[in-house]
Amino acid sequence: MKTLTLQEAQRFFFAAAKDKYGLVFRVALWTGMRPEEYLGLQWKDVDFDEGTITILRAMLFNRKGGGWYFKEPKTAQSKRTIPIPEHLVGQLKRYRTKQLKERLKAGDKYQNNDLVFATSSGSPILIRNLDTRHFKPILETAKLPDIRLYDLRHSCATLLFAAGENAKVVSERLGHSSTAFTQDTYVYVLPSMQRAATSRLESILGKR
Repeated sequence: MKTLTLQEAQRFFFAAAKDKYGLVFRVALWTGMRPEEYLGLQWKDVDFDEGTITILRAMLFNRKGGGWYFKEPKTAQSKRTIPIPEHLVGQLKRYRTKQLKERLKAGDKYQNNDLVFATSSGSPILIRNLDTRHFKPILETAKLPDIRLYDLRHSCATLLFAAGENAKVVSERLGHSSTAFTQDTYVYVLPSMQRAATSRLESILGKR
């Protein structure tokens, strides 16, 4: 498991802003969703008024013969609603407007799957293409470690822990089956959290 530090995440965002699918990666890092979850998002899952994204399905690709299909999320807990910041809501609105223009331009050739993230023809974005043609070049441009696409999910969790968030909240955001699993997965983060907790307690109680 590799993760981005806060400074690296900021550099990643800056470099990703210039990429065609930069918003895909912003959503991935902000929400901690799995790749198959954010690629399976449909516009009906985005509530602009409430500022939330609801995960109800995953998109999978057939390894033999091609094609794709929707599937139930990995676990019951994977069905979840995640609040997103106002600026990300605005970016999604602008992205949708751009997508609608592409749809009108394509006419009958456009595949209307209601996907939030799709190609210019409306078809699903292949994970391998997203990774090799967009994600990896962004990492190189930003001079960042060679991490996996899935590591954006780990980065989200690690940054939340570093900010002092409790394990239950992080677990619910990631859609894990239990808080214990989250703690076991990110156990390497816990010692630094305990040191921070000690410092906060000292600031309250003093050196007595």
